[in-house]
Amino acid sequence: MINVTKTFFPPLEDYQKQTQRVWDNQWLTNNGELYKELSLKLKSYLGVNHIIPMTNGTLPIQIALNAYANQGEVITTPFSYVATTASIVWEKCTPVFVDIDPDHLTIDETKIEAAITDKTTCILATHVYGNPCHLEAIEAIAKKHDLKVIYDAAHCFGVTYKGTSIFNYGDVSTCSFHATKLFHTGEGGALFCQDETTRQEMWYRHNFGHDGPEKYHGLGMNAKMSELQAAMGLSVLPYMAHILAERKRVCSFYDQHLDWTKLSKFKLRADTTWNYAYYPVIFPSEVDLLSAKDKLEAHQIFPRRYFYPSLEDLPYINSKTCPIAQTYAKRILCLPLYVDLKKTELNLIIKQLNS
Repeated sequence: MINVTKTFFPPLEDYQKQTQRVWDNQWLTNNGELYKELSLKLKSYLGVNHIIPMTNGTLPIQIALNAYANQGEVITTPFSYVATTASIVWEKCTPVFVDIDPDHLTIDETKIEAAITDKTTCILATHVYGNPCHLEAIEAIAKKHDLKVIYDAAHCFGVTYKGTSIFNYGDVSTCSFHATKLFHTGEGGALFCQDETTRQEMWYRHNFGHDGPEKYHGLGMNAKMSELQAAMGLSVLPYMAHILAERKRVCSFYDQHLDWTKLSKFKLRADTTWNYAYYPVIFPSEVDLLSAKDKLEAHQIFPRRYFYPSLEDLPYINSKTCPIAQTYAKRILCLPLYVDLKKTELNLIIKQLNS
């Protein structure tokens, strides 16, 4: 069986070495030794200003929305994972969808201003498959209209734009450290911000609002990362060069051997160093996609329709249709991509697709 992804497991002895520290410290959560070490190592590895690792990748989005959105309208993209829109709704805000750029598949920055009203408080944009949004344009629009910018950068671990981490853009950026991501803590995620004042505000909010053991800064929730999650992160991080090299190998194989007369890819934004997070291919039609998917699955190959459906089709959303997002959501299939995907397996995938 060849699944769309496969979790990278570091050597068991590496994880046991880290978890032994947890047992020695007798400290399982709440800003423990391993958590602090992982925070510092990630800050250095990524070249970011401020980082708060959390227990998953959705809570950082909710926390940022809770701080900035004020139950207003949030301009966002329909071409993302459901967590992006669900977080807006959970925070009692209204998602306002803007269609996507057909080349980069990110929110179409030229359509954002037309969606702004006197109720708009935030822009929540997704860097799709690790491909950055048009950062400069979004920043200019937000500044002009006094809006906060939150980036769902769930796919962007290690991505840089113009030589700096993609996480160093926006008022807040978030990332997922889920088991399916190239860097993971089993479950996990992180919030990134640019100044100490914001970091302190987000820190309080991710820890029940605590300001010391007996005082409260304000409203908060429990989004703390445990020591066991941090132990996994510390075990995975030393293997990032290997993980990236393996994913690049697989992507290069697809690039060289797929029949590009029938398929196409998204356009990587200029000045971006990509992380090989996913390998989506675009079919001429949904009929072609479904035919290929059936044929692959008949050979125990399981790609994924990601993202599908377009989020304005969610049952709890009342929104106008975004036609470009609709057509791409129906025609994109993510191919298997993970460390140690064998050449024989890749050849089988290529054979079935090209036929």
